Amino acid sequence: MKLQASKESTGRRLDHFLQEQLPDYSRSRLQDWIKTGRVLVNGAQERASHTLRQGDIVQVEPAALTPLAAVPEAIPLDILYEDDDVVAINKPAGMVVHAGAGIPNGTLVNALLHRFNSLSTQGGDLRPGIVHRLDRYTSGVLLVAKNDAAHRNLAAQFANRRVHKVYVALVHGSVKQESGKIEKPIARDPVRRVRMTARRADGRAAWSEYRVLRRFPGFTLLEVRIGTGRTHQIRVHLSSIGHPVAGDRLYGAPAEIPGRDPLGRYFLHAASIRFEQPTTGQPVEISAPLPADLEQWMAAL
Repeated sequence: MKLQASKESTGRRLDHFLQEQLPDYSRSRLQDWIKTGRVLVNGAQERASHTLRQGDIVQVEPAALTPLAAVPEAIPLDILYEDDDVVAINKPAGMVVHAGAGIPNGTLVNALLHRFNSLSTQGGDLRPGIVHRLDRYTSGVLLVAKNDAAHRNLAAQFANRRVHKVYVALVHGSVKQESGKIEKPIARDPVRRVRMTARRADGRAAWSEYRVLRRFPGFTLLEVRIGTGRTHQIRVHLSSIGHPVAGDRLYGAPAEIPGRDPLGRYFLHAASIRFEQPTTGQPVEISAPLPADLEQWMAAL
């Protein structure tokens, strides 16, 4: 395929340009083609971050899709909703969404491949069907796309902030205001790479809104709505105002609470999600009840 950069594409990264021009291919697939020399700019191999100029000729030699690297595993799934395009899973805490460093199997993707005959390929070889993610120890509603058209539609809804997500979080301390909004950019922590931080001005814009649901001695139960989906966003934002999520030691929660058993996870749950059904455009809202372990831990407060 031969593409030409227009005036509007001047200054665009090569990988971003390809994502716009070739929406039928996943981002990971396009980046792999760039790395393996299947994408040339004016006859030369360039990096994904290469910036284009008006008139640049971009040649693409597509490679056939390789089989999914993930394998089916007979892992139980709690299905909250299903239609021809979308599945909503109630993800348990402790389950990783897809394989990564040190976790080759036992993931949600392995379970999905065993349960469903087909999933979208837009997420790449290791992430079939995955449109968005939840942290390992966050439970709750997660959407999965059954086909590529549904995946692209849902991805556009997320990008345009038409998907509404509501979380429940129990945080340390007494939150002073009954409601509030946190607007702080989020970036990778330069010292501890496993963490994110809200202390760098060069981070990606992010905002979270919260309101108090209930107060306990030493804790506050919050409903949290997010307008952006940055890595660890809720955990980072709540920690940044001095109220880390209970059990979240990575972001400042104490390792032990006198007189209480360890929580064993952090107290963060994706309680509901609202989106437009990809084919019909009709609104769909799905809820997941608070897990029993969180209910019991909170009841003892």
